[in-house]
Amino acid sequence: MPMTLTISPASPLDPEASALLDASQLLMRTLYKPEENNFLSHEALCAPSIRFFLAREGDLALGCGALQIKAGYGEVKSFFVSEAARGKGVGTALLHHIEATARAEGLSVLKLETGDALAAACRLYEANGFARCGVFGDYEDNGVSVFMTKDLVTAEA
Repeated sequence: MPMTLTISPASPLDPEASALLDASQLLMRTLYKPEENNFLSHEALCAPSIRFFLAREGDLALGCGALQIKAGYGEVKSFFVSEAARGKGVGTALLHHIEATARAEGLSVLKLETGDALAAACRLYEANGFARCGVFGDYEDNGVSVFMTKDLVTAEA
């Protein structure tokens, strides 16, 4: 039976969202040194420039992601899908929702930073039209970060 997925705005401080963010941050801390982690705190994700979303099937939270509105582009932040939901289309649906939100906000480019140890995430982004690019924003080239971009004007809506 196909999954009935809903994606809606949420607070990163809600218990379900916090649990997903905690799992994501634990994974990042396991894979990378502290200076190599670029995730935002739960509280920082509440900033007015951030749109935070939760993907659910019924009452079960399966994934989360955020759009941070920057000068001239949007950045995908705190993108995470629970282990049980991986490979079921949750990541793609969540990414498409973030892209639609970026377009509605008048943004023409999306960027993101992920890690080289997150091969499945890199494949997901590339399968959805993101291409590797150079360092952007306040990031530094730390040897483990992977930077990606997508032109929303030329990409299919």
